[in-house]
Amino acid sequence: MVSLKRERDIELDDDDDDDDEEEEEEEGVVAKVGRGRAAEDRRSRHCPYLDTINRSVLDFDFEKLCSISLSHINVYACLICGKYFQGRGLKSHAYTHSVQFTHHVFLNLHTLKFYCLPDNYEIIDSSLEDITYVLKPTFTRPHISGLDKQGKLYRAYDGTTYLPGIVGLNNIKANDYANVVLQALSNVPPLRNYFLEEENYRGIRRPPGDIMFLLVQRFGELMRKLWNPRNFKAHVSPHEMLQAVVLCSKKTFQITKQGDAVDFLSWFLNALHNALGGTKKKPSSITNVFQGSMRIFSKKLPHPDLPPEEKEALLLKEEYQEETTESTFLYLTLDLPTAPLYKDEKEQLIIPQVPLFNILGKFNGSTEKEYKTYKENFLKRFQLMKLPPYLIFCIKRFTKNNFFVEKNPTIVNFPITNVDLREYLTEEGQATEKHTTYDLVANVVHDGKPTEGAYRIHVLHHGTGKWYEMQDLQVTDILPQMITLSGNAERMMTRPTTRERNVLVVSL
Repeated sequence: MVSLKRERDIELDDDDDDDDEEEEEEEGVVAKVGRGRAAEDRRSRHCPYLDTINRSVLDFDFEKLCSISLSHINVYACLICGKYFQGRGLKSHAYTHSVQFTHHVFLNLHTLKFYCLPDNYEIIDSSLEDITYVLKPTFTRPHISGLDKQGKLYRAYDGTTYLPGIVGLNNIKANDYANVVLQALSNVPPLRNYFLEEENYRGIRRPPGDIMFLLVQRFGELMRKLWNPRNFKAHVSPHEMLQAVVLCSKKTFQITKQGDAVDFLSWFLNALHNALGGTKKKPSSITNVFQGSMRIFSKKLPHPDLPPEEKEALLLKEEYQEETTESTFLYLTLDLPTAPLYKDEKEQLIIPQVPLFNILGKFNGSTEKEYKTYKENFLKRFQLMKLPPYLIFCIKRFTKNNFFVEKNPTIVNFPITNVDLREYLTEEGQATEKHTTYDLVANVVHDGKPTEGAYRIHVLHHGTGKWYEMQDLQVTDILPQMITLSGNAERMMTRPTTRERNVLVVSL
């Protein structure tokens, strides 16, 4: 009779699983009075199976799906083998797993509560707090404000030491182009601080059925994992973040196919801006950090095949006069000079070098460049009006035609600190902008062939003042002098609020 009554209790637990978890009291024990349920289970604080937990196999970076039913509803993690199972009732996958393999301790990945199966009682023990913190790290404002002031090394559970924020990202197959962008953005203090506190964006309202806010949630989760000082391992897998990217970009960017880091950066920043409720007039945390403005002078050109007399007549018309418009930007694209086609006298193809300020001349307000469209040609020149706190330079290395993609190997020589952009501002901009000097904080590099190759990133750790190179899971320190020798693609530069601007340069 007692056995039958106990089975009926467990079935009731399974049927009312979700409702009961929300209604349970904070004291923790299964302390509800209901049909066939005990008033209190004293085993909650004295579970004999806690020593069977294997923290070395726990990995909460992957999608929270049951390994058997592939359902994301009511998923539990087995803390002995690390696998995910659905439910905890009598006929659930987690219950069956506990009986078959004698694995008894499970964690609900949604409610963060621990349970012992097949006995089906909640476990209350303060020694398990480190597991819930790895699953869902939280940051206080004093902790966040001190992230850039200390360079303390932390030791992961597997024994490896790491600096929070300087953490390798797993390359699942061909997602290194996204990894470097995510790592660069995670080292932008204002953006990082915003996403480390979930309360900053939790209350943003989105239309029903909108999936783009998933990007914000996943990026916030990834940011907190990268800066978690209590990780079980010294690297992070961006699997859930990339799953959201694939879904929200409608498979434009994929995990299994190499992509363009500049295209991904452009899409990602605009998608985050829109998901955070930003518009052209309403700012967001993205535009507050990266958005500047420029003045564009555009002049329509006659068709080059026309006779000179017709060209002169057309140039007098109003539509061929120079027009001035103002536009905002999240990053600046820099054009490289054409690479040499022929070898030198020593039968070697010398890789050309160009100073950064040479290609920045595009924005001095006087350098003109012709832009061709399908029907018309335009002559344009640009001049900066407002500089953002963090400035992104995208160096255009890849050119596409109907047959192949070509990579320009030109090396851009740039200073690590004190990049002054005052001469590229309009007169109004020079009067209003007090600080126009930038420092480099990140540099993205592409190695190899255009359609293949691999990405790596150089990042400045603000707490230690040291530079680190990250390529997938590999993290090594590097001398600042070595950064300028790398073929860069994307640079991120920043300016401190007190003295100068930071340059977040991502070079692609």
